[in-house]
This record gives sequence, C-alpha cells and structure tokens, in this order.
Amino acid sequence: MELKLYNTLTRQKDVFTPIKPGAVSLYTCGPTVYNYAHLGNLRAYIFADVLRRTLVYNGYKVKQVMNITDVGHLTSDADTGEDKLEKGASREGKTVWDVAKFYERAFQADTKALNILPPSKYTRATDHIKEQVAMVQQLEKNGLTYTTQQAVYFDVLAFEKKYPGEYTKLSGQKLSEKKVGARDEVYADPDKRHPADFALWFLRVGKYADHVMHWPSPWGDGFPGWHIECSAMSTKYLGKHFDIHTGGIDHIAVHHTNERAQNIGALGTPAVERWMHNEFLVVDKGAKMAKSGENFLTPQSVTDKGLNPLAYRYFCLGTHYRQPLSFSWAALNAAANALTALYTVMAQPGLPKVGCAELEAKFLAALNDDLNTPQALAVVWETVKSDYPLSAKKRTLLKFDAVLGLGLSKVKKIIIPAKIKKLADERLAARQSKDWPRSDELRAEIERAGYTIEDAEDNYRLKKIREK
Repeated sequence: MELKLYNTLTRQKDVFTPIKPGAVSLYTCGPTVYNYAHLGNLRAYIFADVLRRTLVYNGYKVKQVMNITDVGHLTSDADTGEDKLEKGASREGKTVWDVAKFYERAFQADTKALNILPPSKYTRATDHIKEQVAMVQQLEKNGLTYTTQQAVYFDVLAFEKKYPGEYTKLSGQKLSEKKVGARDEVYADPDKRHPADFALWFLRVGKYADHVMHWPSPWGDGFPGWHIECSAMSTKYLGKHFDIHTGGIDHIAVHHTNERAQNIGALGTPAVERWMHNEFLVVDKGAKMAKSGENFLTPQSVTDKGLNPLAYRYFCLGTHYRQPLSFSWAALNAAANALTALYTVMAQPGLPKVGCAELEAKFLAALNDDLNTPQALAVVWETVKSDYPLSAKKRTLLKFDAVLGLGLSKVKKIIIPAKIKKLADERLAARQSKDWPRSDELRAEIERAGYTIEDAEDNYRLKKIREK
C-alpha cells in the first residue's frame, strides 16, 4: 500500500519514495534546553514519533537524528535579544552548562512519559562547533557572507542572485514582505544590510562581550547563530541528501528557510527531500501555547491533574497533525477516559492468537494517508466494537499500538478472584429469578471490592476499576 505524505516545500501530498530503498533518514528539530518543554512543543515530537513509527510499520528502517540546542538561540528568532540559555541561567542562578544539562534530562523524561521513542542519535550544538565553523567558512568561500564588527552574516541578496527564488521557496513569502514585516530592532547592528540576513557567527563584542559560551573562530572569539547548527549536524549524520525534516510550523518562515538556504549555499544542494510541519496547540481563543503566560502547561501539569500523560498523546492523535489542536482540560479528560476504556479491553483475559485482517488494512490505509490518526483511532474503536473474538481484537490493537504508542502492551491482565466470581454468579442467579433487590445488593458489593459488572443475556463481564 502506498504511503502518501504532505511536503511543505511542494505544498502537496504525494507518494513517499525513500532516497535509498528500504531506509529512511529523518531529522527532527529538537528543543532549546533553557526551560521545560510545554505541551505545544511536545505535540511536534509526538507527530515526529508517529511519523517514524508509521515508516517502520511500513517496513522501512529509520535513522532519526534530533538536535539539542544548547547555545545560540536568541529570544528573538531574528538576530536580537538575549541568548535563551543565558536567560535561563540568570532566572535560576545556575551556570548555562548546568541549565542545559538539567533541561535536556527533563525533556528526555517528558518524551519517555509520552512514549516517544528516543532518536537514533541526539546531537548537541556545543559538541559540533567545528562542523558549524567549517560550514560558515564554506559559505564565505562561496561569496554568501559578510562580516561586521558584531557578527558574520548570511547575505540573502547575494544568495538570491545566485539561486533565484530559492530563499523564499519553503515559506512562500516574497523577500519584500520580510522587509516590510521587519521590526526596528533587527537593525540593531547598523552594518546589517538586509532584515532577512541572519547571523552565522556572533562575535564576543558589544552586548555579547560577556557571553559565557564562546569559542575561537577565523572571525574572532564568539558563538554560532541558531540556524547553522541544524545544517551542520543534519548533513554530518544523514548526508548531503536525506529524506525528511520535521518541525513546527513556526520554524517555516525563519529557521527552516534559513537552514535550507545554508544547505544550498554551502553544499550546492537543498539536502532535504521532504519538509513536514505540524500545526500549533492552541488555547485561549486560538492563541498558541508559549513559555510565557498562564498557558504554559507541561506533562507535569497533566500528572498534577491526576491524569496519565499518555492521555495527552491520545488527545493529540485525535486531530490531524496539520490542523490546529484546541486544548481544554475537558477534552483532555475525555481523552483520558477513552484511554482507560482501551486499557480495560486489553486487561480482559484471553491470549492474542489471530488478528482482524480487514480492520488492520483499514488502519494502515488511514496512516498511509498522510498520518490520518483521527481516522486510525476510528478504526481502533471499530475494532473494539466489532464482533471479532476478544483475543483477535487484542492482537490487532497491539499491532495498532506499534504506531499509536499508547502503552497497550503494558496493561496488566485482570485475574478475577474466586470470591468476586462467586458474587457475580450469585447475582446472575438473582437476576434470572428476578430478585432485583438482591441483584442490586450484590452489584454494590462487587463495586465496593473494586470491580464493575456488565450484564449480557444469561451472562456477565467483570472489569477491575481500582486497586483494593
């Protein structure tokens, strides 16, 4: 069955064909480790995880690389503001190195809680200064940079002259729109030639004279800009031509546009075959979730509400990754209830033997239609409600969970104690003799013991609802 994926660059959904048969190279824009990742950030990683799992489900071997930004990302995506790591260090009274280590571990703990598979390789920006400097040198050699007293810049107009139309191809913006939309502080460096030009290497002068993270370079002591790290590390580990690059839609206009320009300018190739982006998690009448304000929610926020963090994963799966996802606690609670219902099915006795082939085909068709997880979940519930034997349902649901990642394989099977089974048998007899008061008494006793009982014709089903 063909796998179709949307490509931001071409603005269309088409059949995915890997560069190398049977293998997929995947780069995922990782976190800037100066604070906790919020639920909106983590939607991007759930999306990338579902993509990776879907590729594996289709029989591909996947090599995934994810960067850790631990230097160079300023509070503005343009070349202004404070370095986010130094901001975090100032906020917490720690060193930038300690802040980076702490929030990298926190990020990895959050992704583990959400059952996001770790990448094949994490790559830290600070571990790849040499590669970043080398790429800037190549851009300089190719006539695509200029140096001021404050920084080495990528010369967008020189790039456009050499590669007409390529700079704005990913975003679809006109270069003139970037100029009109630019803020005054973009020109904080009076020698910066164009608002779209971006720093490849900041020199340790002026407002960055005391920058704690710094390294020697051919242009002077300093530190790399944000965009160069992804170009240097993705091509180092995945090669000059790789399959897929993922990230949030907020990266399209600046970060990924600049990254793509660096690739072309330094390597002579766009490097990335397919760009894929997820939409925002929105709260408060459509505002995106951000690290400032009251809508800064984390997996710990979910846990503090008494909910399983995987309820948030289920919640994300209910909306297509290219659609905005509206957050509310009521919606998350509904997701948690649905997840509990799935766990209840998986906890019933019965060993998986044969699956539900027809439903498995429908599930794959949904996934292969640009990761249509809402439709895939619909197939999950069609399976649950089907007339297939319980063992067949469970086998199929476990297969589905290889992509959904909801932890169904870890659900403990229910072992009904003999005492509870005896009460249920007595209640069945009471129902058959139409002794409704006794039937109600026995139901209440069963529920006090931590079980629910569902009636069927001449039978019943027991479910465990809590530890006793």
